[in-house]
Amino acid sequence: MVQPVHKVRAGQVSAALWKNEISVNGRKVVTLKATVERRFKDKDGKWQSSGSFGRNEIPLAIYCLEKSFEHIIESQLEGREDGIIEEEVGA
Repeated sequence: MVQPVHKVRAGQVSAALWKNEISVNGRKVVTLKATVERRFKDKDGKWQSSGSFGRNEIPLAIYCLEKSFEHIIESQLEGREDGIIEEEVGA
């Protein structure tokens, strides 16, 4: 099973970073993509995942995404993720 390269958790909210191989000018490079989820137990007590967030969970999702972004930038600066290209940040 594929595992994330980095994971950040705040309460029941987490963000995971995944390697994504793409082709740029005929050259294969790796980028990192983030997913965010909220874990909860359903009425039967089974753990479930959701991509929707309530008022009190939104700051947790923001925190997880900010920490994930910091990890991507630090990885690029330190050269830990060989081949990862920088992605443009839109205005």
